[in-house]
Amino acid sequence: MVPSSRRAGERAAPAGWVSTVFSILWPFFLSDFSSVPDPMTLQTIILAAGQGTRMRSALPKVLHRVGSLSLLEHVYRLADGFAGNDINIVYGHGGPRLRNELAQLRTSWTEQAEQLGTGHAVMQVADWIGDDATVLILYGDVPLLTSTTVQQLLALVGDHSMGLLTVELANPTGYGRILRDGEGRAVAIVEEKDADAGQRAIREVNTGIMALKGGRLKGWLGRLHNRNAQREYYLTDVIAMAVADGVRVETCRPAEIAEVLGVNTRAQLAELERVYQLRLAHSLMEQGVTLKDPARFDLRGQVIDCGHDVEIDVNVVMEGTIRLGNDIRIGPNVYLKDCEIGDGTEILANSHIEESIIGADARVGPYARIRPQTKLADQVHIGNFVELKKTTVGKGSKINHLTYVGDAQVGSGVNVGAGTITCNYDGVYKHPTEIGDGAFIGSNTQLVAPVKVGKNATIGAGSVITKDAPDDALTLSRPQQVTVAGWQRPTKKPR
Repeated sequence: MVPSSRRAGERAAPAGWVSTVFSILWPFFLSDFSSVPDPMTLQTIILAAGQGTRMRSALPKVLHRVGSLSLLEHVYRLADGFAGNDINIVYGHGGPRLRNELAQLRTSWTEQAEQLGTGHAVMQVADWIGDDATVLILYGDVPLLTSTTVQQLLALVGDHSMGLLTVELANPTGYGRILRDGEGRAVAIVEEKDADAGQRAIREVNTGIMALKGGRLKGWLGRLHNRNAQREYYLTDVIAMAVADGVRVETCRPAEIAEVLGVNTRAQLAELERVYQLRLAHSLMEQGVTLKDPARFDLRGQVIDCGHDVEIDVNVVMEGTIRLGNDIRIGPNVYLKDCEIGDGTEILANSHIEESIIGADARVGPYARIRPQTKLADQVHIGNFVELKKTTVGKGSKINHLTYVGDAQVGSGVNVGAGTITCNYDGVYKHPTEIGDGAFIGSNTQLVAPVKVGKNATIGAGSVITKDAPDDALTLSRPQQVTVAGWQRPTKKPR
């Protein structure tokens, strides 16, 4: 996963680890954005200038998403969770688009006009770095790092020490190896092409994520050179400089390899998505949610409230802000976006609910579509192939089959028959329909808005209602049925 513009030792982002991360539990969920109590001055540099050519995309690599956030937003949120942190994002390819789409971030932006290595990227912010600050260096395409690991890394930094995040791989091929002295201290990073057989057997590799004092870093940046095959300035060279200057290189490792997974291809992006989704799934299960298959669940937003004994079947997708009550059942292949589901409600298979509120003990689906600005009261039944839009439905009402209701106020205890349509759009304007409590709407009825149906009114099946229907009365608009005796159905004439 190391970009082609970087040496392998620049940072480790191993692929193919999805099968190893199923033990990721709640402690490593991304809400682990706690603030650091240490009063140190913290500055974070996020390197995000890479082009990501292997993504085969016009979109800058760090704007590709994992869950609901771009890769860079994940890293920014991690950094922003540390109190008093001053953040600087070093960008390059796609800069205007990057800054425009992430304009809400409270950060400094620094352009790296030429991409000449990670050392060169950090050089661009040398004047911004404070001598007494602790500087944390992160990567905009490594989104799953946790604050727990970062805190461990920061704790290693002192006037005569720096922190380096390493990871041990079963197959370290392609990555820079960590060399240690007889006392076990890291003394250098050797690239695989320069390593001998014994060094290649080392499984501990560099991630490129480090923390160190600003004054030290600036001094080492001034001594970096590009006398290498790539003619680039590599940040990894500061490790040897630190050792030469008597600064201890202290190391720590992430709790899970997944924390240092990076993205260079769409396949790797898909791997991270599954790792991230599994984290979210475990966090929900820790809250008492039953997931029929955690590997087939996608949360692309956040569950703000979640009651007890919620059961979610396979292939459910949640986006935006979700609120779930107690004893909810969500069937397979359901899509929920920015909605609230009340206690005891069941959402049946293949239903789609967006920007709506569903009351308690309701039943929705299968194959129901609830569009924005819809509100269902308690004990409402919405059945198969029913579509609602900008509609309020009162307690205990039923709309069970093949019906469209839009821009409507439906009272309580109403029954709407199959094939009913509110004709709310005249080609220019939307018009409202009002249906009173206890009304019964016969099947295959068209309610041409604006129109009102009174309380306990009955509309005969097959009617086209263009005028208000009064309370407690039957209203219908059926032509008289006629039978034509002796009528013959047309037949094809022989050729």
